[in-house]
Amino acid sequence: MSRLRIVHRTGYRYEQPATASYNEARMLPYSREGQFVLQANLEISPPATQHSYADYWDTRVSTFEVLTPHRLLSVTATSVVDVRAVPQTARTLDWDELAALIPKSLSLSECVVQTPATAPDEELLELAVTARSGGGTIDEVALGICRTIGEAMEYQSGVTGVNSTARDAWHARSGVCQDIAHVALGVLREVGIPARYVSGYLHPDPTAPVGQPVIGESHAWVEWYSGEWHGYDPTNLAEIGESHVYVGHGRDYSDVAPLRGVYAGPSMSELFVSVEVTRLD
Repeated sequence: MSRLRIVHRTGYRYEQPATASYNEARMLPYSREGQFVLQANLEISPPATQHSYADYWDTRVSTFEVLTPHRLLSVTATSVVDVRAVPQTARTLDWDELAALIPKSLSLSECVVQTPATAPDEELLELAVTARSGGGTIDEVALGICRTIGEAMEYQSGVTGVNSTARDAWHARSGVCQDIAHVALGVLREVGIPARYVSGYLHPDPTAPVGQPVIGESHAWVEWYSGEWHGYDPTNLAEIGESHVYVGHGRDYSDVAPLRGVYAGPSMSELFVSVEVTRLD
């Protein structure tokens, strides 16, 4: 088990004062199997009253509005979380059992439908056919897909944008974790495996000394269903473990964007983001 402190700062700088803004943040983890949240709070500047709820996907959402003119909106999420690897059970569904179960479950049915962000191109469709025709259990096929995509793509910022699709990223064979997760989701769904996008944090250096802050990441990975949800990080070709902190999940990035909102004021704004992760034991 590891104890991690995450400080996630984000917000907007405006060209001219914004007269009002209405926002929702999905930046705070919650306790679930594999992690226990000891602290989680959100600081907003300019100060604003917060309202919290769990959305359709059970992600923790904080909503707030700023009704005074401001040139800077800053949101800082600070969390302390105990994280441990979750052992997987030996019993999994076979392909026929999974196919029979999906129509009976709304949550599974929603996770086999492609979105505009995950829809695969012709080459990815061929990859799906090859992966499925090779035999293997659901977990073996899913893991093979994630590894194939992770090995084929290079992590590179600046190549794609927040609205880029799996097709865009696959064509470039590069992108950030969001893009690699979208590509993997598209192929997993194409072979009939329910799969969802996970938003969270990653401690990038497990060898860092206790108490030393390191530049971390707002991270994304995937989960697929084979009788239970199994997570995998295709960007880093790694199982989900003590370096990953779970915030929420959805069909794609748009369901769990860390910060989104609307504002009245200037046409130009600049997003800023930083994540700092510290191992506490």
